[in-house]
Amino acid sequence: MIYLISLLLVIGLVLLWLGGRRQLASGLPLGRVVYIDTERLGRLKQPLYDPVHDLAGQPDYIVEKPDGLVPVEVKSGRAPLSPYRSHVLQLAAYCMLVHASYGERPTYGILKYADRAFAMDYSSSLENELLDLLAEIRRAERRTPDRSHHSANRCRACGYLQVCDQALD
Repeated sequence: MIYLISLLLVIGLVLLWLGGRRQLASGLPLGRVVYIDTERLGRLKQPLYDPVHDLAGQPDYIVEKPDGLVPVEVKSGRAPLSPYRSHVLQLAAYCMLVHASYGERPTYGILKYADRAFAMDYSSSLENELLDLLAEIRRAERRTPDRSHHSANRCRACGYLQVCDQALD
């Protein structure tokens, strides 16, 4: 009986070790995955929402670690030398959403590319940059954009044609 218990204990430890290695290989930090948004794993989760900033989104993962929650965004392509600014701001938005949804401000998030991962600090300067971008988007939503071309065909196909004061036709 003691041999069976010992065998089961060894098997359990090996499975835990393999699971940890697999989680590390996936680019996720060690911890408990509390949110998953991947179609491969079935039904998608409800988007996170921040009513103060009227922002919604779905990080690919949120991992609970002893020092807090960590949003993870997975990109399918190879990693650039440094993360694209748009990807960093997307991750910052997920940090903001985690803070609003869980009441806990992440200190960082992870951008996981196919061949490399970047841990990005969620600093107050990054949060301010995101807030500035959100304000700019809100302002742009309230106005018709300036025409940026001289093509009559593009004008005819434009969704703003009926309200545009710069149409070519």
